[in-house]
Amino acid sequence: MSPAKPKSPSIKNVPPPTGAKPSVYARFIPREELSSFATWSPGTLSGGEAPAPGVRRAEAEGEKPPAEDPAQLLRAARQSGYQDGYRDGLAALDGFKQSFAAQITAQVGALTQSYGLELDALQQEMARALAVSATHLARQIVRSELATRPELVAAVAQESLDTLLMSARMITVRVHPDDHALVAQGATEVLGARDARLLSDATMSRGGCVVESDIGVIDGTIEARWRRAAASLGCEEPWTEPAAADERDAE
Repeated sequence: MSPAKPKSPSIKNVPPPTGAKPSVYARFIPREELSSFATWSPGTLSGGEAPAPGVRRAEAEGEKPPAEDPAQLLRAARQSGYQDGYRDGLAALDGFKQSFAAQITAQVGALTQSYGLELDALQQEMARALAVSATHLARQIVRSELATRPELVAAVAQESLDTLLMSARMITVRVHPDDHALVAQGATEVLGARDARLLSDATMSRGGCVVESDIGVIDGTIEARWRRAAASLGCEEPWTEPAAADERDAE
């Protein structure tokens, strides 16, 4: 039979003496009477909650917190990836809009400039065609006038003599043989006033004349006058048409 364990002496609180000042600690609490305890920290005085005894004990022992849920981590990663992709997509779309607008603006500008150049060229071509048509019509009218009114050559000779300076001497007027009589009759007074000689020249074309003097020559031929008239219209159409010139050379 084992010997009985000695009983631990019970600790009794002894009241303080009469008239003594009360102590900060009114009594000592035995360990047996404590159900739980925790280490005191300054946070408890600032209004914060004191950590649970189990958490404090786990941190003190160096235990790791429990791992997070993989499904929750995957959901958060998907949400973050979606937001990043959406933001990058908006930035790429804005860049594409700006690039597309700049490209369209450049293309429209080039098209407008090309259209303007083509329109200017078309207008010039139309003006040239109109001038050529006008000269062709004028040539037909002049030829008709010369055929129906050959006496107009006298006015041409008189105008050429009036253009010559008054100081000119040794004046000679050359005309086509068929126009000689017409000029002699229609410009008699001018020829006599300038003391000019009237000569027939078969190389001359009908309807014109050449006035020669000691100070210069006045070209009043129908070809020269026609060139000046056509130049004023902006074209260089000759008086003699190519087909008519070829037929005359063939004859």
